[in-house]
Amino acid sequence: MAIEKSKALKYARWCVEPDNKQAPLYVKKQAQAWIDIADGNDAEAYIDEKTYNKICKILKLMVHPDLKCSMYDGLEAYAWFLIVAVFCTKLKTDNNRYYTTALLEIARKNFKTFNSAVIFIIGMLTEPQFSRFFSVAPDLKLSKELQLAIKKIIKSSPCLADDKAFKLLRSEVRCLLTESEFTPLAYSEDRMDGKLANIFLADEAGAMDSYPIEAMRSSQITLFNKLGIIISTQYPNDNNGMIDEIDISKKTLDGLLDNRRRFALLYEPDDYLLQNDRWMNDDLVIYQSNPVAVAHDYIFEAIKEMRTMAVLYENKRENYLCKHNNIKYKGLGVEGYISIDKVRECKIIEDLAFWRGKNVYLGLDLSQTDDNTAVSMVCEHGGKIYAKVWGFIPKDKKLLKSKKENVDYQKLIRQGVCFECGDEVIDYHFVEQFILKLEKKYGVSIVQVGYDRYNAISTVQKLENAGMECVEIKQHSSVLHPATKLLKEYILSKQFQYDENNMLEINFQNARCTEDTNLNKYINKKKSAGKVDMVVALINAVYLLQQDMLFGGDVFVAQV
Repeated sequence: MAIEKSKALKYARWCVEPDNKQAPLYVKKQAQAWIDIADGNDAEAYIDEKTYNKICKILKLMVHPDLKCSMYDGLEAYAWFLIVAVFCTKLKTDNNRYYTTALLEIARKNFKTFNSAVIFIIGMLTEPQFSRFFSVAPDLKLSKELQLAIKKIIKSSPCLADDKAFKLLRSEVRCLLTESEFTPLAYSEDRMDGKLANIFLADEAGAMDSYPIEAMRSSQITLFNKLGIIISTQYPNDNNGMIDEIDISKKTLDGLLDNRRRFALLYEPDDYLLQNDRWMNDDLVIYQSNPVAVAHDYIFEAIKEMRTMAVLYENKRENYLCKHNNIKYKGLGVEGYISIDKVRECKIIEDLAFWRGKNVYLGLDLSQTDDNTAVSMVCEHGGKIYAKVWGFIPKDKKLLKSKKENVDYQKLIRQGVCFECGDEVIDYHFVEQFILKLEKKYGVSIVQVGYDRYNAISTVQKLENAGMECVEIKQHSSVLHPATKLLKEYILSKQFQYDENNMLEINFQNARCTEDTNLNKYINKKKSAGKVDMVVALINAVYLLQQDMLFGGDVFVAQV
C-alpha cells in the first residue's frame, strides 16, 4: 500500500516513538489515533489510497516558489501529516471525509499560511463543482496573506498557471476546472453569515472571538463533506476562539469527549516544561512548539537568539513566549494538576459492597445556586484512598451548560454521576437529602463533613441539626496544600481508587494549580480550564481524612 511508505505515516510513527521528547504529548496522541486508522484498526475510518495518490499527483504539479522544487519534495513533514490526514481519511459508511475540523496550534515560522495555501489549492482542484472557500482573519491584510500565498504557488507552477486552470482576481481566486472560488474575509469588515463554505480557514484564531468560527460552521450544516481549518499561535488574551478549540481537542484526545471527527495537532510544550522557567534554557520547549525547528537548524538557531533576548529583556517575553513557544505568558506559574492519563489508571468498577461498614469523610463544594455543586465521599482502606464523587446542576440550565462547557451532562446524568435538580438554580434541599441518605444507602458511617463557608451556611446548619459533625475548611493555600499534595501523590503511586466517573475525569482535566509565595500549591478555580467543583470537593474530603489520621495517631502522611 502506498500509504505505508508515505511521509505522513513516517512522521506519525516518528512522533509516537517512546523516547521521542521532541513531539509534544497531544501530537503523540493524535498521531497514534491516526496510525490506528492507517493500520486498519478503526471501526469508523480508513485511509483512501485512491485519494492519496491523487493528492500526491497534485503536489507534484505544484512548484515550491522558494525552493524551486515540487511541493511533493518541498513540503514539511508535519504538513504532510496534516494534509494526508485531512483529505485521505474517509468514513467507511459513505466515503465522505472523516475529519470535519482540523486544528493546528503552532508557533510562528512554521510556514502555516503557506501550507494552508497548499490545502486550499488541493481543495479547489478536488472538491465538487461550484464549491466555495473562505479564509477568515482579524483583518483583511492578514486574510489576504493566504490569497497571496495561493497566487505565488500558482504563478510558480507551469501546470497551474495556465489561464484554463486558475484565474487570479483582486478579490478572489477562481479554479476554472471546477468553477470553485476562494474569497478572503476580514472579521473587522465582513459579515460571516450567509456564506456556504465547503472549506474554511480561520487564521490567527487566537486574535478573534469564537463568532467567525461558529458562523462558518453554521454555513456548513447542510453539507455532507465539509471541513473547517483553524490555525493560530497562542495569544495572551483570555477571550479568544482558540482557547475553546484547544480545550475540546484535548478532551477528545483524552477520551473525555466523543468528538473523533476532529483532527488536532497541538504543538505546545508539555506541562512539565512550563514550570521553573524551563523555557529559558530547555530546547525541548522550542522543539515541541515548532516542528520545523526539529528539521532545520537555521530556524532553531534563530529562535534561540530570540529566546536569549526574551530572557534578558522583560518587554520581549510576551511576544516570544506566545508566538514562538505557544505559552501564554501571564499564565506562567499555572500548571495542570495531574495528567488525566495518571488519574484514569486509578479508575475501578463500582462495588457497593465495598463501602459497607466503612468510616467515611464527606467534602462539599456548594457553589453559587446557578452553578455546579459537588459532594465527595472518601475512606482509607489498606493504605489506599477510595472515593466516590457526585455532581449537581440546575435542571433548566442543562442544555445551556452542555453547549457552553462542551460537556454532555445528559450522558453524565444517565451514568449516575450527576443529578439535575431545581429549575434555574440548584435545589439545595435535594442536595441535603442526598447527603442525609448516604449512610443508609451505602452502609457507611459519616465521621465528618468538610465545607467551604461560602454558600454553605444554610446547608451546614441542616446537616448539623441532623447530627452530622461539620468542619469548616478555609480555602487558603496554606490550609489546602497538604491535602492537594497528598491526593496527587496517592494518584501517581496508584494508591487512590475512584468509582468510574467521567465527570470527575473532566474536572481533573480542567484543574490548574498555582503556587503562593511560600510554594504552597492549590487548585485555582479562576485559572482552571472549566468546572473543577468535584476536585475541590474531593480535596476537602481528603483534608479531613488526612487531619483525622494525623492527629488520631495513624500513619497517613504525604511524602514530603
